Amino acid sequence: MQNNKRFTALDLTIGSIFVALMAVGANITSIAPFMVIGGVPITLQTAFAILAGLILGSRLSVISMSVYMLLGLAGAPIFAQFKGGVSTLLSPTFGFIVSFILIAYVAGKLVEKKRSFPIYITASLIAMTINYLFGANWMYAAYLLWFDAPEGFSYKLIWYWLAVPLPKDILLAIGAGIFAHRLEKSFISKSIIRNQQNIKVG
Repeated sequence: MQNNKRFTALDLTIGSIFVALMAVGANITSIAPFMVIGGVPITLQTAFAILAGLILGSRLSVISMSVYMLLGLAGAPIFAQFKGGVSTLLSPTFGFIVSFILIAYVAGKLVEKKRSFPIYITASLIAMTINYLFGANWMYAAYLLWFDAPEGFSYKLIWYWLAVPLPKDILLAIGAGIFAHRLEKSFISKSIIRNQQNIKVG
């Protein structure tokens, strides 16, 4: 959140909140099992990762998303469907988890120079697109190289699977951009979170 090299206690607290939000968003299917379609869980992680970038900024959001990934790899059941552990590295969907770090950074970087409404929306949609492209190509490589592919598997089939959550993620990405911009104008820009930054809010 700040341009200096040290994070404050407030920064780290809010960063940890996003780790918790990612865990909750990953396991929304525990209360709505019908949201697993074609073997792909429909989660809220993409929206929360984007929101982390928009609110925390590029540096702290990367740390927050990295902590989420590392906690899951260490065995905490915080990935989708309460999965965790090093074995999840071999999951075809692990690319999406890696991409959360990247999209949080991209979203944060895009809004750090000028926090205008169009940039918030654009940053959110660009981040969501990166999430899908990175995740889809990781999944394709996983099924080709180390995971048992289903009958009739193809690159086009992956995008058929991803077409199911895509409308939801587009709407949530736009919603994240709107929410983050309103939060910035109404609260964050007037708080100590931005007191050492020189950012134009539009």
